[in-house]
Amino acid sequence: MEFGPRALGNRSILGDPRAKENWIKINKKVKFREDFRPLAPSILADRAREFFELEGASPFMLLTAQNKTEKLGAVRHVDNSSRIQTVTKSDNPIYYELISEFEKLSGVPVLINTSFNTSGMPIVCTPQNAFQCFSESELDYLILGHCLIDRQNLPYLRPSS
Repeated sequence: MEFGPRALGNRSILGDPRAKENWIKINKKVKFREDFRPLAPSILADRAREFFELEGASPFMLLTAQNKTEKLGAVRHVDNSSRIQTVTKSDNPIYYELISEFEKLSGVPVLINTSFNTSGMPIVCTPQNAFQCFSESELDYLILGHCLIDRQNLPYLRPSS
């Protein structure tokens, strides 16, 4: 579990940053908050300058920068900025590899990253918290360590749309 107020890849809801609809889906059906609330991108540190006007690193999601591309509709605020997390292999090797694999599939080295909680609740801290948040939201999958839980395989949970 990371330290501080931000989800930095370990207690996170992740998604495809390309379609603005994903921003709306996560806010409405998962986080249960207004659809205008921003979502942040996690990006491979060595690729950040290709997508954002960013000087240096932002490993703790503390800096904002202007977008250089239209490809990332789900993580672009109304003023064309994003609050960025840069990810290095040395800081978080598993998360770095996940983003790298997503890039192979999508062409973008970026994932939506928002804290794993619903509106008014604290960020998850235990597997029990994670499963409760998963079951009360419309997330499609839950990954706990090396286990993948698919909502479609749990008939007692409401289906994700």
